[in-house]
Amino acid sequence: MTELLGKQKRVLIVEDDMIISLVIENMVKELGHEVIGKATSGSEAIEIALENAPDLILMDIRLKGEMDGIEAVTHIKERINTAVIYLTGNSDRVNYDRARATNFIDLITKPFTISDLTKSLELV
Repeated sequence: MTELLGKQKRVLIVEDDMIISLVIENMVKELGHEVIGKATSGSEAIEIALENAPDLILMDIRLKGEMDGIEAVTHIKERINTAVIYLTGNSDRVNYDRARATNFIDLITKPFTISDLTKSLELV
């Protein structure tokens, strides 16, 4: 199956809801990619990303703690070049405009299906 999707990607999942995080992890693995880490906060995401240099970050915009996903991506992209797909429960204009400044690949509105994720991964 990995051959159909091209190169296996090393993916970091950033999602503060553990159940959603597990569902995303299962989708990523089913699509033949490797989950190199999971984070629940922006600061944790930055730490894992800088240590492991993932090919792709699946980043929830709303996170627990001081920093949201867009701020975390801004910090990460200052140090490493990685693809980002944002995950969001609401696609409001303000967050979209802020996210656009981070040069992301796609933005998926939750809830989403494995075929939605597949389409986004094909853009990476």
